[in-house]
Amino acid sequence: MSPSLEKFLDEGLEDLKSKGLYSTIDVLDGANGPLIEINGEEKINLASNNYLGFATHPELIKAANEATEKYGVGAGAVRTINGTLSIHRELEEKLAKFKGTEAAIAFQSGFNCNMGAISAVMNKDDAILSDSLNHASIIDGCRLSRAKIIRVNHSDMKDLEEKAKEAVESGLYKKVMYITDGVFSMDGDVAKMTEIMEIAEKYNLIVYVDDAHGSGVLGGGAGTVKEFGLSHKVDFQMGTLSKALGVVGGYVAGSQKLIDWLKSQARPFLFSTSLTPGASAAVIKAIDLMETDSSYVDRLWENANYFKEELQKIGYDIGHSETPITPVILGDEKVAQEFSRKLIENGVYVKPIVFPTVPLGTGRVRNMPTAAHTKEMLDKAIKVYEKVGKEMNII
Repeated sequence: MSPSLEKFLDEGLEDLKSKGLYSTIDVLDGANGPLIEINGEEKINLASNNYLGFATHPELIKAANEATEKYGVGAGAVRTINGTLSIHRELEEKLAKFKGTEAAIAFQSGFNCNMGAISAVMNKDDAILSDSLNHASIIDGCRLSRAKIIRVNHSDMKDLEEKAKEAVESGLYKKVMYITDGVFSMDGDVAKMTEIMEIAEKYNLIVYVDDAHGSGVLGGGAGTVKEFGLSHKVDFQMGTLSKALGVVGGYVAGSQKLIDWLKSQARPFLFSTSLTPGASAAVIKAIDLMETDSSYVDRLWENANYFKEELQKIGYDIGHSETPITPVILGDEKVAQEFSRKLIENGVYVKPIVFPTVPLGTGRVRNMPTAAHTKEMLDKAIKVYEKVGKEMNII
C-alpha cells in the first residue's frame, strides 16, 4: 500500500472511532425478517426498511424464481441495446399505474435514480432549492447536475417561498427546481406537499419528490404524493423498490415526455445493465399484493402506532415522526453507539444513526416496526428498551 494512502486511512479511521462515528457491519446468517440471526444469536429486528415484510414473502420469492427460469439471472445488456425485456416494460407500466402517472422508468437503485434523473434535467444554467435534510443521494445528484444549489431550511415554507422568489426574480436561472424527500427517513416527518405545490405554482418551480420512504406506507401504499392527491401535479415521483416493496431498484414516475427524456439522457439508465428479471417480477407481485390487500399497510401502521406509544410511555424522545419510522433521539453520538450495543446484547437489533447521516448532536437509534412483527415481539423489545434505558440513566 502507498505510504500516503496508509497514513490517510489510519488517521481517518482513528478519528472516526474517537468521535463515535465509526460503524461496524454485522452479517446476517439468514433472511432479513422480523427476527434475524447474527453469530448464531436470534434478535428482534427493528433496523430494516422491509416495511411490509415483502423481502421474505413467499409469493414474491415464487415470482422471482419463475421469472429467473424464463428470462435468466440477468438481462445481459443495458436497456438501450437489447437489455429491455418484456418484464421490464410490464414493470414500468405497473409502476406508472401505481403512482398515477403517464409513464415510469426503472433504475438499478434509488441512488441511481437521483444521480441520473436530476442531472438529466438540471444543469449549470439552473438552480435547485433543496430541503436541508434531503437524502445523500439527492445531494449528490444535485452536485452532479452543476446547478446552483440553494439550501432551504427543513420543511420551512416561509424560507422556501422567500428563496424561490429570489431565485426566480433574479433572472439568473433558466429553470428552478424544488426537491424534497416525501418522508424524511431519519425523523419520520412528511413533506408539506399542499403548501409546496402552492408555492411551486406561484413561482413556476419544477417539483421533485423522493418518495423512498413513502411508497408502501402513505396513500394506501401508493405514496406521499397520492396521500395529498397531487399525482397529476408533481413533476417527478421518485422512489425505491427496495424498502416497502422488498426487492431492489428504483424508479421515476411522471409524464410520458419526462420519461422519454430520461430514457435518452439519464446516464445510470444508459450505461448500466438493467434490473434483473427476478427483481422485476418480484416488484410486480409486491404491487399486486398492495393493490389487492390493504392489510399489509394496515398492520404496518397498527404495529408502528403501538410501538411508538409504548416507547413514549416509558420516557423516550421519539421526535415528531408522522410515519412508522421511530427514532429514539439521544443527542450524543457516543451514547447512541453504546445504547445500540446494549440493545443488541439484550436481543433487540437497532443500529446507531450518527453524523453525517444526521446532524452532529442528534445521535439516535432508528426503529422500524414492520407489518411482519407480532405484538409479542414488540412487547419484548419494549421491555428491553426499558431495561437498557434505566441502566444507562436515559429514562
